[in-house]
Amino acid sequence: MAEPEQRQSAGQRLGAQESLGISTLEHGHRPPAMPPGRRISVRVHMLDDTEEVFEVSQRAPGKVLFDMVCTHLNLIEGDYFGLEFQNQHKMTVWLDLLKPIVKQITRPKNMILRFMVKFFPPDQAQLLEELTRYLFALQIKYDLACGHLTCNESSAALLVSHIVQSEIGDFDEIQSRQHLLYNKYIPEQDALLDKILECHRKHAGQTPAESDYQLLEIARRLEMYGIRLHPAKDRENTKLNLAVAHTGILVFQGHTKINAFNWSKVRKLSFKRKRFLIKLRPDLNSACQDTLEFLMASRDCCKVFWKICVEYHAFFRLFEEPKPKPKPVLFTRGSSFRFSGRTQKQVIDYVKDSEFKKIPFESPRLSDSSGASQGLVNGQRQALTPGPSPDGRQPSPLTSPLLNDAGCVRTDDEDELRRKRFPTDKAYFIAKELLTTERTYLKDLEVITSLLEKEEAAPDSLGSMVSANYDPLHKFHADFLKEVEQRLALWEGRSNAHMKGDHQLIGDIMLKNIQGLKQLSAHLQKLSEVLLELERACRASRRLEVLCRDLELQKVCYLPLNVFLLRPLHRLMHYKQLLERLCKHYPATHVDFRDSRAALADVSEMVAQLHGTMIKMENFQKLLELRKDLVGIDNLAAPGREFIRLGCLSKLSAKGLQQRMFFLFNDVLLYTSRGMTASNQFKVHGQLPLYGMTIRESEDEWGVPNSFTLFGQRQSVVVAASSASEMDKWIEDIKMAIDLSEKCNGPSSNPLASCWEYVQESEDDLSASRTSLERQVPHRGNTTVHVCWHRNTSVSMVDFSLAVENQLSGNLLRKFKNSNGWQKLWVVFTNFSLFFYKTHQDNSPLASLPLLGYSVTIPSESENIHKDYVFKLHFKSHVYYFRSESEYSFERWMEVIRSATTSACRTRILSRKESHPY
Repeated sequence: MAEPEQRQSAGQRLGAQESLGISTLEHGHRPPAMPPGRRISVRVHMLDDTEEVFEVSQRAPGKVLFDMVCTHLNLIEGDYFGLEFQNQHKMTVWLDLLKPIVKQITRPKNMILRFMVKFFPPDQAQLLEELTRYLFALQIKYDLACGHLTCNESSAALLVSHIVQSEIGDFDEIQSRQHLLYNKYIPEQDALLDKILECHRKHAGQTPAESDYQLLEIARRLEMYGIRLHPAKDRENTKLNLAVAHTGILVFQGHTKINAFNWSKVRKLSFKRKRFLIKLRPDLNSACQDTLEFLMASRDCCKVFWKICVEYHAFFRLFEEPKPKPKPVLFTRGSSFRFSGRTQKQVIDYVKDSEFKKIPFESPRLSDSSGASQGLVNGQRQALTPGPSPDGRQPSPLTSPLLNDAGCVRTDDEDELRRKRFPTDKAYFIAKELLTTERTYLKDLEVITSLLEKEEAAPDSLGSMVSANYDPLHKFHADFLKEVEQRLALWEGRSNAHMKGDHQLIGDIMLKNIQGLKQLSAHLQKLSEVLLELERACRASRRLEVLCRDLELQKVCYLPLNVFLLRPLHRLMHYKQLLERLCKHYPATHVDFRDSRAALADVSEMVAQLHGTMIKMENFQKLLELRKDLVGIDNLAAPGREFIRLGCLSKLSAKGLQQRMFFLFNDVLLYTSRGMTASNQFKVHGQLPLYGMTIRESEDEWGVPNSFTLFGQRQSVVVAASSASEMDKWIEDIKMAIDLSEKCNGPSSNPLASCWEYVQESEDDLSASRTSLERQVPHRGNTTVHVCWHRNTSVSMVDFSLAVENQLSGNLLRKFKNSNGWQKLWVVFTNFSLFFYKTHQDNSPLASLPLLGYSVTIPSESENIHKDYVFKLHFKSHVYYFRSESEYSFERWMEVIRSATTSACRTRILSRKESHPY
């Protein structure tokens, strides 16, 4: 008989998917300071059945140990969890975060604490990180196995089938059956074997993250979800069980709920010896008595349950952690216990607003061959090895040595020497910008040439089209890069110093290669056909669609895949900008001026010829990209549709202002809500046709700042922007779109109407589960749409078009707000974001920092930077400093970053567009 397959580690199980992540740069998430005193070793049993040992001072409060566990797991939403153990009275209790550990755990050598879910929210959509949902899925798995989560046979079989899908993947008769024979997930599993296999067969193509989501979705609907029963008796001596949930106190008879007391009805909870008391608020319409009394086994049992009730009430009902009561002077009365930690609202607000987004979760228990001894960044081996963490243990492989203070490379002296040795002429730095951006551009071309064309799933027509058009471009630019590198080496005097001649120019190389690139203009003209063919092929082949989706989830594909297809067109504009700066710098008598001017004329001619194609394909590419972010619409990239703006607005409903994501096109305005699903997509809740729409500011009418009303033919919607400037952008764009719809479309031209009807938005529907008809797929969580959602801002097609023109690459020194050393990184600016690499040879970024919502300024004297060419990036409490090597590069970085942090001028991109049916 075959051996049972080896279980995946947590890191293997979750893979290296992108962070919702907004930024992986925020530092300071370290284990808390350890109080003095004798160290003790505490064993903690994790949810994945591994066991970890933590060294902690016996005088430390429980929070120190708990924070060490969360740091070890790289867990942000740790407040849903706790450490459970058996005290000296053999009762299962939670570790008190405020009390010293030594007062709770008397014999630590013989004690094993369990890391468990403590607070069960009503909806897994409230869990914002995939790691948190994965740990919740492990808790459900544990509860099923030990009998806490009871349910009927159909639900049990379905739950187990999702667990199996998560662990071994798609159904295979032999493998699935053997896996279930070796692994017991429920007590009576053998009797349900065939039913489990039947359910597993239906999950084909479902990813582990999707399986987790479905598992939690089913589990949360069960009556015993998150329930821990505490035996009690009523006044008639009837045996009952008490439990606590997010809604209030529950009463069970066996496993059947017979009563519930909502938190809003409970006035006070208390206990007196063995009696547990619930005091209710007076209700004239109810015959229920004001005080309910239950008898439990002992005073300790009463106190344990009372503590859990206090914590559940505070976590789910309060806005912030309750403040400690002042200590009495003479004597105490009652328990001083209080809830410690963030409330659920604080957790949600923190994760949503915070810029700290981790490197994807990896298993803390790496094998010797995994490279942990040398430090890992996103699974890649790094040469730089940080020292031990503050608790004396080796640092977690989750923490990049390049993204924290311990890994800072102090290069001040080396940098100063370099500045004195290298040229200072502006033409040199323009040539160097050509070199650094060409390196990034060549890497971008390799994403297409090395990944797409060699895949067997791609049809021959697509593969040959990619090869025929991108291979010549890649070869040309590889040769061009070598030539530029050689010229810069001569210019800097780093090689061939014996050679004579004037090597301090770049226009001659530019002219020669622009003329060579003109010979490849036929390939540039056909790039739009490649994009269209890729779209057609993906629609025709499910396998190719999955392949492209998987490629986008790889770290090397740091942008949407079809963005790379348009890179050669964008690169022409970059050459034009560089040559414009070069010609502006040179006097007419300079030896390099004539070549530079001739090269500028040639590249300007190419840009003009390809401009219409580029505008058309940028819009098409944006529609394809947005389609992946939306659920509930299939024909977004319809002929004639043009994207105008996307961003956050608050929609006024019966329950107040609700955050929604709006998408404005030239014929319709869509509004959506963000579902916390494995796919990270936005669900379309309604469409507002623009034909016949009017718009009016309505702050005085509704009393809501920055609000305006959209009057459609069938309904009116009141929305509010986050600021006056945001409101002005939306109103101007919507008015322009209304004018366009009246001129071009007419009342009957609504491409969406044929595909779906308008559905009145239901607030209850927003938190309801996704139907099985909505196929959920893994999706990048760091797209511009998600950044706008988290930063509560918007961007227009004008901004997107300017963003592709404002791209930059090069070395920068980076420093955190409270750190001392400067760290050298290779930085790429594109798509409103900074992408950080260790060197320019690296294939994938270590981290990224989306800049929408950030401000870029020069540090003040009080910040004590005392370095030249430093700029500061800040958003709320997040501050980063960057140093460039010269005045020219400093001004260029400031220029391009301002293009991402400041909205574009109101020059309308639609004024230079024509209608382009695809």
